[in-house]
Amino acid sequence: MSVYKELNRKVAVITGAGRHKGLGEAMAKRLASEGVKVVITDIGKASGSHMPENAIGSQSEMQQIVDEIREAGGEAACFACNMLEASEVEAAAQFAVDTFGSLDIWVNNAGIGYIMNPIVDMPDEDWDAVLGVNLRGVFLGIKYAARVMLKHNIKGKIINIGSQASKSAFAHASAYTTSKHGVVGLTRVAAMELGEHGINVNTICPNHVTTGLGAWQNSHFSDVTGKGYEKYMADMRARIPMGRPGLQEDIAKACAFLCSNEASYITGECMNVSGGEEYH
Repeated sequence: MSVYKELNRKVAVITGAGRHKGLGEAMAKRLASEGVKVVITDIGKASGSHMPENAIGSQSEMQQIVDEIREAGGEAACFACNMLEASEVEAAAQFAVDTFGSLDIWVNNAGIGYIMNPIVDMPDEDWDAVLGVNLRGVFLGIKYAARVMLKHNIKGKIINIGSQASKSAFAHASAYTTSKHGVVGLTRVAAMELGEHGINVNTICPNHVTTGLGAWQNSHFSDVTGKGYEKYMADMRARIPMGRPGLQEDIAKACAFLCSNEASYITGECMNVSGGEEYH
């Protein structure tokens, strides 16, 4: 059932949304339930060691998610887009306009969260890959979404997906933590520049969510810390006041709120959705 009636017939692009159980899928389906016409983007095919087949949204999986949205009564389309390529990001923004007639919402969700090494062992190319997708990709998304919004005088919403790592440091995650800290600064600058045009720019900062990527992170860090899986997960639950990790739906709810008129006076904000685990 729709909660935010004003979102009906709006058009959204959600990057990195081509994987089942991911945050992108959850946000896409929630916005579609509000009547938003959704463009699902993901890279579409594996691209070297930094974007392996098990970590990207394939063309077929993107289409499956689109089909599921349509079967539920929503409107959706998909578009393959490498967030490192400016021309492809620009094309994704234009695809939304050409397909659905507008671009009201852009969600920068694509990211790399599966390359983790201590600083002394971090290959330079791994650092570049993470900073490229997680920070350059967000910059390109903001840039080309804003260009379309400004051209068509759209008072749009741009939402970046940060992390608990946007505000706190995590050992063995130097590139990821740096990139997500950078998203905070980029969000604030974009909000300052675009506010006079009625464009809101905000970031959602989840704590851990056990998506497909999150499951890998659980296994990886339980090994790195030497705790074992059960102890690692128990410790995670113990430090969260709400007593559980986040769910995909928690992030989707925050996204819908920030897209709504209820959040019209919120911009430059980096909002924790962390069950009370993060306080600043």
